[in-house]
Amino acid sequence: MPRDRDGSFEPVIVPKRKRRLDGIDQIVLSLSARGLTTGEVTAHFEEVYGATVSKDTISRITEKVAGELAEWSARPLDPLYPVIFVDAIVVKVRDGQVRNTPFYVVMGVTTNGEREIPGIWAGDGAEGARFWLQVFSELKNRGVEDVLIAVCDGLKGLPEAITTTWERTVVQQCIVHLIRNSFRYAGRQHRDGIVKALKPVYTAPSEQAAKDRFAEFAQQWGEKYPAIVQLWESSWAEFVPFLEYDVEIRRVICTTNAIESINARYRRAVRARGHFPNEAAALKCLYLLTRSLDPPGGGRARWVMRWKPALNAFAFPLRRTVRENHSLMKTAGPHTPFIGQSLGGGSRWPVRGYSQPMPSPSRSR
Repeated sequence: MPRDRDGSFEPVIVPKRKRRLDGIDQIVLSLSARGLTTGEVTAHFEEVYGATVSKDTISRITEKVAGELAEWSARPLDPLYPVIFVDAIVVKVRDGQVRNTPFYVVMGVTTNGEREIPGIWAGDGAEGARFWLQVFSELKNRGVEDVLIAVCDGLKGLPEAITTTWERTVVQQCIVHLIRNSFRYAGRQHRDGIVKALKPVYTAPSEQAAKDRFAEFAQQWGEKYPAIVQLWESSWAEFVPFLEYDVEIRRVICTTNAIESINARYRRAVRARGHFPNEAAALKCLYLLTRSLDPPGGGRARWVMRWKPALNAFAFPLRRTVRENHSLMKTAGPHTPFIGQSLGGGSRWPVRGYSQPMPSPSRSR
């Protein structure tokens, strides 16, 4: 056994005369956010640090975030989100028996292009307009006065609830989900051909051009796969809004990839865990992961840079005016054009509030 006669050895992991690791709470919360169970966290400490941390200690540490979660879920929000994305992640919850429980994640894009998670809500798989009206009313009560575009995946009752809460919000169907749902009715050998035939539809320069391309698709594939044609026809009203906008806006709103990249992190964590004893435990894990997203800020910076062209494009085609709000003006930096100025004449959305002159767009540094 190695000896340290002169007492010069300094442990790297556990300092001298200490029985507990510094920052143990942060380590436990970080591991829990990645879906590790209390037993797996205990084994991790034993294997890596040679330290014994009981399951009860780990449970007490993770329980401390319950109050933080409640505060986070009720925090004030920005008055305006140009775009919000709504998507679901399915989690296995043991409630008598293991069942699949959807958790709905709402991600908002702020006026300076940063992604934010306003909240996460547990459902039961039978959500309708009443459930969504409760969710969006909660967001409105927390300060969200307006949403320009809501991107979602045809969730039942969601469009009606959005327009009830914010009457001029445009509801946009997620194109990626629409294509994936089409694959449910198609043979695997025909999927490449279907994607190739649908691409001219969702990249068309106008709604009329999209209708013409869809007619060609229906003529080519309608007899073999009538369910796909019916799916697109039933989703058409929510599919076409983005065709009116600039290509930079289309890149932002025609898919939920922005939120799906976050959901991929959620899914990895819940798959690692397997199942949760109750909804509260699942929500706590999702919150811990939300809290740890992109700590260096590199992903945030890349997203903001991708968002800037869309933010500049938003100012003109939307032709909306939002209420003058001092907090909103603070969030819009000197290189960020104010969103939704009134341009007059033929606007799809009524003018409301006070309209200021549009500042000249300039390149972000």
